[in-house]
Amino acid sequence: MDWKGFIVVAVVTLVGAGFVVLMYSLGVRLTAISSDHAARAHTTAKWGAWTCFGLCGLAVAIGIILIVPLFYKTVMGWFGVTA
Repeated sequence: MDWKGFIVVAVVTLVGAGFVVLMYSLGVRLTAISSDHAARAHTTAKWGAWTCFGLCGLAVAIGIILIVPLFYKTVMGWFGVTA
């Protein structure tokens, strides 16, 4: 068994999952702040929430592209890399 590869995959998985959870929870928190009309940072919090949700979605999309071979080959083909 390739233990170095196993450790790399485990660390990347933990960091990626932590990033997705962090961005989603921060987006939910900023959405709650933006719905409070008494807050002064209403617009900034709304933009921050959408940015966090966008980064979360982007991370999930990249993960799906890396896992599904057809998507991976297609995206790599766009950049001129043969997989």
